[in-house]
Amino acid sequence: MTITQEDAFYDFLENRIEPFTPEDVIAHIRKHHHQKTGRLAIEITSLITARNIAFRLDSNKWLSRRGCFESAPFVINPTRLELLNGILIPGHRCIPFANPMLLPHNYTFFWKKDPVKFTAMEGSPEEFYPYYSIFGEEYAPQYVARDNPENEEAFNYDPYEDPPEVSIQTLDMRNIYRESGFVPGDRFLVTTVDWKEGRFTLERVAKQEWSQAELEEWRRAAETGFHTAFKLFGPGGSTEEQIAFAYWYGGTRMRAVPAYALEDFLYEKTDVIETAAYGIETRFWYAGKEIPDRRDMEKSQIMPDQTMIEEILFKKEIPISEYAVNGYIRDALFRNDLDVPRLIERIVPPSIELAEQEWGFLAAYIIEALNEIQDTYVYFSDQRMGPIRQRVSELHTAVIDLIARLQKGDIDSSWLPRHTFIILSQIQTHAANVLEDLDADDAPPDGELETLDNSVDSMIETYEDMKAMIDEALNTYRLNNLSLVKPRSETSLPGRILQISIGGADVWRRIVIPETVVLEDLHRIIQTLFGWKGTAQFRFLADTAIPKSKHEGVITKFIIKNKSPSKPDSAKELSLHLPIADLGLQGIIEISYEYGTKWTIKLIMLARLDLDEKEPIRCVAGEGAAPPESVDGPVRFRKYLGLLENGTLLERQQAVAELGDAFDADAFDIDACNRELKKFY
Repeated sequence: MTITQEDAFYDFLENRIEPFTPEDVIAHIRKHHHQKTGRLAIEITSLITARNIAFRLDSNKWLSRRGCFESAPFVINPTRLELLNGILIPGHRCIPFANPMLLPHNYTFFWKKDPVKFTAMEGSPEEFYPYYSIFGEEYAPQYVARDNPENEEAFNYDPYEDPPEVSIQTLDMRNIYRESGFVPGDRFLVTTVDWKEGRFTLERVAKQEWSQAELEEWRRAAETGFHTAFKLFGPGGSTEEQIAFAYWYGGTRMRAVPAYALEDFLYEKTDVIETAAYGIETRFWYAGKEIPDRRDMEKSQIMPDQTMIEEILFKKEIPISEYAVNGYIRDALFRNDLDVPRLIERIVPPSIELAEQEWGFLAAYIIEALNEIQDTYVYFSDQRMGPIRQRVSELHTAVIDLIARLQKGDIDSSWLPRHTFIILSQIQTHAANVLEDLDADDAPPDGELETLDNSVDSMIETYEDMKAMIDEALNTYRLNNLSLVKPRSETSLPGRILQISIGGADVWRRIVIPETVVLEDLHRIIQTLFGWKGTAQFRFLADTAIPKSKHEGVITKFIIKNKSPSKPDSAKELSLHLPIADLGLQGIIEISYEYGTKWTIKLIMLARLDLDEKEPIRCVAGEGAAPPESVDGPVRFRKYLGLLENGTLLERQQAVAELGDAFDADAFDIDACNRELKKFY
């Protein structure tokens, strides 16, 4: 598929409401472009599947986002701040009922056929971030910055500090609230009139108009939709993509009213879905569960119709386009270093092996592209873009090299920092996108260039922090594995290193423990590690869908069938009399510890080692203060942490009441922890 054909395809999707087939797309492309279309049907299907840009109806029929959401209703529930100030902040509230290419201040709302005017509101950025958080908490500052040029300038002034005050465009609702008799608890029924242009109608719904039973029906459909989307697509390419497919799999009931406002549902009405860390981004995910890391590079940004050069790099785990390669070539011109072998080593680091034929093809492409770009390249004109491109190309090379070396190594990935490969993949993707943006003869506007420069600064800082943590993890791994080759002393015990992490919270501990410890005792140890009192029911679960071993009979007697219908069939409850050693014999390296109904803790079995009988149980590393067990799960815990930092006086008092007067989220005293663990020996 050529660039012009792809542009025509996206134009088709933006305007198509009825279900379509690949043949319908081809007919549209032929009207505007007369290139060959022999393999186009296959490429169209591949592109839809790879990028999740339409909903499948059957094997050969699809529905566009516009076709799904245009004319569909949804709900906005004004906050107290909005009612007091006579405004409404569109923010994230129209996801996925509006074209994601539009910014919220581009929308148009109608009240009784008249467009609602925009007005400005000033305040601190933190005041407005909650209205943009569904886009992704990490993207909220960008949406506030892009609301107007003054905001963008204020954010660019100091990339490491938010400006003290910004101004955002809000809907002027003073007359509407007054004329309609709007009171707290009322909501707006919003109907999408034009998905592509972001046009909506507003209609007041009284707070008692919809029954609780109807709203609960919608909530169940929404939870089903999200869980189906998680199961089929994992964390997806963005939160917007997650939400669009949740509405699709939630069925017609989720795309109808009565309904909850999406933000109310996600942050208040469900206890099975929550925001989870996904590298340097966030996604919605199963409550209390971490999004698993992945060792392979994220490849969703690669087009299914790759060119030969893209395909070669893709197979080497370098998922970049020809435009990014051209960015490297422009960087070589800026450096005045046209040595082709050195340029190839920047694109494909020496840690990645290239076959002779692959190297030759890449060299031939570079020479041809170099000659073509050189004809229009002007060093003087590149003075603004060149330094940024040079830094980002060096960053991209370093990330690709680090990922390749980690993938080649024999380190147990559970020793690496959380989401190592996801974070590195995200940095790689962002760096490649910047290289593409800078594959041009003319520099973008100053404001956009400054934003790119700040973005590169942030990426480099994240990479350096990540690299330091990886180096520390590798050193720890090597030191602990040295103990495996030490001769066993007369006073040593066979032991295990366990990584223990609270799901949905940045709190973890790493302990060493004898393999003779049974799960009932491990429960008490976990309670001690987190300062809990053991007042709730608990159980240990393992996924028994694992390879069989010659020791299968050893563990069979310790597994009890889990009768809970909410767990998959492969999840088995483990006997509390099961020793740690028997988990290792069976090949189980990860189990879950469920404490009460809200907390799920992940336990990973790391390396074996010999322990000193005088100090057989101890904590060797950890991070973060454990939440009080009285807090109602990780969602509430994170909410209280946010209120401690950015809440009103009343909200901070509420958080202190739940977390305690002296709660410090970053505090962890390993010495105090080990003093408490001494009671077990």
